[in-house]
Amino acid sequence: MEALELRNSVLEYINVADERLLKVIKAVIESYQEEEIVAFSIEGKPITRSTYKAELANAKLEIQKGEFISQDDLERESENW
Repeated sequence: MEALELRNSVLEYINVADERLLKVIKAVIESYQEEEIVAFSIEGKPITRSTYKAELANAKLEIQKGEFISQDDLERESENW
């Protein structure tokens, strides 16, 4: 079945679905989107949306704790290499 035929078939189910089925469909879609690859690491490994969000939250916490280096300090460190 091609994508267009699948889409039309799924839409037919959705148009007559009860609330329970719609909630299941919504949960499946949200789960699918969370596991979608949205970026790649420096090493080329795929990063999913959920992993990306978790890493972003961790980075924000580190910034709030003062666990970061300023641009000037980074430039000074890189001169010593």
